[in-house]
Amino acid sequence: MITKEKKGEILKALQDIVKKAKTIVFVNFHGLPVNETVSLRKILTREKVGYKVAKKTLIKRALEAGKYEGSMPPLDGEIGLAYSEASDLLAPAREVFNFGKDKSLQIVGGVFEGKFLDAAGMLGIAAIPPIKILYGQLVSLLSSPYRSLVVALNQIALSKEKS
Repeated sequence: MITKEKKGEILKALQDIVKKAKTIVFVNFHGLPVNETVSLRKILTREKVGYKVAKKTLIKRALEAGKYEGSMPPLDGEIGLAYSEASDLLAPAREVFNFGKDKSLQIVGGVFEGKFLDAAGMLGIAAIPPIKILYGQLVSLLSSPYRSLVVALNQIALSKEKS
């Protein structure tokens, strides 16, 4: 049993997370073995993503103080919060999703850009690739017309050499 003082400390920590975090992912970790939880925490730490487990009533109280748009999705099961204060807003959802693909871990909702999102909304965000991959795709997309022009000019030059 947790004392009132301890609950107060946990609530204060959760309120601090809610105030500072740019993205929060609600994670149902029911049935996740301890060794996999440790692995998840290591992965999240490497990506500068925090992870906090608390009672749902305390999580709900902290989130109510956050004044987010929309309605809070149902927090079913045992809930942990993956959150990020860093510049990569997609990292919490992406890393939890990637880790939980073949494990008993699922995203049940979250907060993104000041709005509550359900599981489907957070899974959509999790599917967005990291920023470095997006930059690479953009460069490839922008260079594609030039590459096609160079290939066409090369073919014209080759055909003129033959004739």
